[in-house]
Amino acid sequence: MSRTVLTAIAALALCAATASPVPAAEPAAVPAPSPVSAAGPAAAAAVSNHYVIGTQDILELSVFQVPELTRTVEVDANGEFILPLLGRIHAEGLTADQLGETLRQKLDGRYLKDPLITVVVKTAAKNRVTVDGAVIKPGVYPLAGPTSLQQAIALANGPDSRTANIHRVGVFRMIDGQRKGQMYDLSKIRHGQAPDPEVRPDDIVVVDHSGTKTFFTNFGSTLSLLALLRPY
Repeated sequence: MSRTVLTAIAALALCAATASPVPAAEPAAVPAPSPVSAAGPAAAAAVSNHYVIGTQDILELSVFQVPELTRTVEVDANGEFILPLLGRIHAEGLTADQLGETLRQKLDGRYLKDPLITVVVKTAAKNRVTVDGAVIKPGVYPLAGPTSLQQAIALANGPDSRTANIHRVGVFRMIDGQRKGQMYDLSKIRHGQAPDPEVRPDDIVVVDHSGTKTFFTNFGSTLSLLALLRPY
C-alpha cells in the first residue's frame, strides 16, 4: 500500500477517534433533501425507503464528522460512482437506505467506528414526474414506486387553494412519438366518484388555474391544449 493511501487512512481514523461527541439534542448536519421532500417528511421517507437508484442519478453522500467523504456524486453508465479509499461503489438497483448500509459496512471497523452515513437522491434522472400549474411547489419529482394522480400532486404540496381549478387536471404523456393528454376531475377522484389513475415516469401533470385566464392558454392558443390531444 502506498504512503499516500496510508496517510489518508490514518487521517480519517484520527478524525473519527478524536471528534468530540455531539449532544443528543443537536441533530447532525445533513444535506437538505431534494425536491422530493416538498410533500413533507412522510413523502421524503417514502422516497428514501423505496426509490431505486439508477444511472445518471445525482446522490448526496454525508459521512458524519468526515468531510473528506461527504460529497455529491453522479451514478455513471455502469451504475457506479467513485469514493475515496473505497474506490468504485455500485449503486444502481439499490435504495438510498441500502446504499447507505453498503457504505457503512465498507467503512465500519476498517476506517471508522460505527459511521453515520446519509444518502439522499438529489436528482432522479429516471422514474420522475413533472407537476406544474396551480400547485404550491411546481417541480420535477422522483416516483417512489406506483404513484396515483393524487399522490403525484401531493408531491408538489397539493393544489394552490387560491388559484387552482381542481376540476381541470391534465396528464400529458408521449405515446408512439406523439404527446397525448387526458383531463381529470380531481374533486371527483377525492370523493371516490372517479378512479385515481396511475401516473408514469416522464408524465407531465398540470393543474389548471381558475378564472378566465388558465394555464393552458399560456401555450399561445385560445383553445385548451387538452382539447387538441386525443385521450390515451
